Amino acid sequence: MLQVHVIRENKLQTIQALQKKNFPQAEQVVEQVLGLDQQRKETQAQLDQHLAESNALAKSIGALMKEGKKEEAEKQKSRTAELKTLAKDLGDSLSQLEEQLQKLLYTIPNTPHSSVPVGKSAEDNEVVTQWGTVPSLPENAQAHWDLIKQYDIIDFDLGVKISGAGFPVYKGKGARLQRALINFFLDEAQKAGYYEVQPPIVVNEASGYATGQLPDKEGQMYHATADDLYLIPTAEVPITNIYRDVILTEKDLPIKNVGYTPCFRREAGSWGAHVRGLNRLHQFDKVEIVQIQQPEKSYAALEEMSSYVQGLLQKLELPYRVLRLCGGDMGFTSALTYDMEVYSAAQQRWLEVSSVSNFETYQANRLKLRMKSEDKKTQLLHTLNGSALALPRIVAALLENNQREDGIFLPKVLHPYLGFEKI
Repeated sequence: MLQVHVIRENKLQTIQALQKKNFPQAEQVVEQVLGLDQQRKETQAQLDQHLAESNALAKSIGALMKEGKKEEAEKQKSRTAELKTLAKDLGDSLSQLEEQLQKLLYTIPNTPHSSVPVGKSAEDNEVVTQWGTVPSLPENAQAHWDLIKQYDIIDFDLGVKISGAGFPVYKGKGARLQRALINFFLDEAQKAGYYEVQPPIVVNEASGYATGQLPDKEGQMYHATADDLYLIPTAEVPITNIYRDVILTEKDLPIKNVGYTPCFRREAGSWGAHVRGLNRLHQFDKVEIVQIQQPEKSYAALEEMSSYVQGLLQKLELPYRVLRLCGGDMGFTSALTYDMEVYSAAQQRWLEVSSVSNFETYQANRLKLRMKSEDKKTQLLHTLNGSALALPRIVAALLENNQREDGIFLPKVLHPYLGFEKI
């Protein structure tokens, strides 16, 4: 959530930044925020004035009674009662203004970093780097949705029977491959200094608001209405919320967490060949990395996280490219995002497998996540997160890119985890 004082002090820059992110009516919304904030401050000032007068009168009433000035004391009692009524009305008005302001701020996305390219869609994203060689496949090469049937390792029909479309059943070596990738990603993260946590996979409404999934992605989340709990779309939500309402010190930083969870997304409105098979699911497995950093160190941390994810893809021998997302293709809460895409040789297209983002103070402001320095001053911290990695499209690319006439040969780095070399 943007800070009101930052909007006030950088009004024009905020409007321009929101326009870069293609936020409609940026100028109008900023003016609404500043107008509500001005009303809030004026109401607070009136309330403070009335309370101060009421306190002063209360102190003088006793003295007047002692001096025998009963009539004057009664007048002041009457004025005190009047001030209490006025203060209550002002307090109610102040609460309403604060609630209106908070709700409005929740609807405003984060402002993008200066390096974010201008653009409206994925076509405007900027290629930062590319690695690896696209494999040469046999003439009868198949897409992963055919390979999984041939080798009987993932069953979509059985998933439909049990749950519905987008909930596949992994079987035999397909299940082993899932487990191998999860353990490989977790082990690599621990080697890189990340502390493993296993969080809940349902969160309350406060957690959704704290990291920005609510109200932005409410329609894309599975909601257990009886208990008012949400199935998580990513481990970012519960892991980051560990630090909600927390004040850290400099010696606590940086915080580097990693966690594996299943993830759940309704993916409403998604259809077509580009989401076939493992390309888009309602339930999938993902290992997530989260960092909490001092503001001056967060962009160096973002580059380190990007390099770390690229290292995983190199170890898996998957050709990839890194994109810097344009303003129109970025997430609601992000200030700067790198997407990592692997090349699917059978589908002959790039598949997104990871997003690594810096949220700056946007999530921390919602979380009330702060650091207290030695001089006792507090400041908001920066939060970052990244997929390291999401499994479905990694599995799709591994199956497609490594297919041969006599089976699918999996990368050497996974052999100790798999217990076999090929499917």
